[in-house]
Amino acid sequence: MKIILKEVIGLKSKSVKNIKLRDSEYEIIRNDDDCFDEELVNERIKETDYFDNYDYILGDFAYGKVRLKGYYDENNKKKSKINDIKYVDDYIKDYCQSGSKIFIVKKIG
Repeated sequence: MKIILKEVIGLKSKSVKNIKLRDSEYEIIRNDDDCFDEELVNERIKETDYFDNYDYILGDFAYGKVRLKGYYDENNKKKSKINDIKYVDDYIKDYCQSGSKIFIVKKIG
């Protein structure tokens, strides 16, 4: 279930779908088994600005629930090892339930 980092950092997939979360536009760059649910994610983040500054949002589904985590682009000065997108594979391997469905969206506007 390895994510190809080049795709996350800048290459667009063939079937990119842009979505709106709060006041920002995102593109879906990973969507295991079409698990991304725009309505559900908007419901989870509508009353918080916590994810507004992140360049990426990762979601993982396990046990009928979605967990969200924000990441920064490699060039963002706010990044640290725990929220640098280049370490997303480590997070998925270490903290996500084996076999859970993953989505990643990238902020584009």
